[in-house]
Parts: sequence; C-alpha cells; structure tokens
Amino acid sequence: MPIRANRRLLCLALAILTLIAGLVWRLAPLGLMPMLYKYGGSVLWALMVYLFAAAVFPGWRVGQVAILACGIAAAVECFRLVHAPALDAFRITLAGRLLLGRFFSVADIVAYWLAIAFASVVDSNASHDHPI
Repeated sequence: MPIRANRRLLCLALAILTLIAGLVWRLAPLGLMPMLYKYGGSVLWALMVYLFAAAVFPGWRVGQVAILACGIAAAVECFRLVHAPALDAFRITLAGRLLLGRFFSVADIVAYWLAIAFASVVDSNASHDHPI
C-alpha cells in the first residue's frame, strides 16, 4: 500500500479514536477538575482536527497540516462570536455544544494551537518530516 494511503488510514483511525476519547472525556462522569475537564476536551478536539486534516491531505508536509488545523480551530472558535436565534438554539443542545461550543475564548485558541503544535512535532518525528 502506498505511503499516502497508509498515512491516510492511520490518521483517520487515530482521529476516530481521539473523537471517542473526547466524547468520553466530555460525557462520562470522570470526576475531573473543571480546568482539566475544559482544556483536556479542547486539546482532544484540536488533536482530532489535526488528525482529520492529515487524513484528508496525507501528502502535505506536517507544517502545512498544522497551519490548516490552526486555521480551522481558530475559525470555529471565532464562529462563536456569530449569533442568530437558530444558531444559539442549536448551541445549547448537546450536539451544538460538542460541535460548535457556546462561548468565545482566546484561551481556547491558545489551547488548540498548543495541542496542534504538539501533534505536529510528534507527527514530524514519526514521519521524519520537517515541521514546515
């Protein structure tokens, strides 16, 4: 199997596992401290974004994937500044909270970008690619 196909499947499998871990993190009664609950979920979400981006673009360099993932994460966070009655009604549902979140936070963007940076370093070392 070509390297790109292997990378695509590996990243997709890891993204799905990360998605499951994130759902358990957010929904199971794990008794986590509030800060760990919040930012751990944010880190898992950002890792999932990175892995899905790497699965969609397996031929891209690690730095390119990281930039895309950072852009997606920041855009989703900034989308929380957009308010419309139907959108706000969706945001209070479980699906809305998990997919879009409810409140804008610069700290979340920082957490996302740190998680993506970490993921890109691990990915770079695993794939013997240079970050950018």
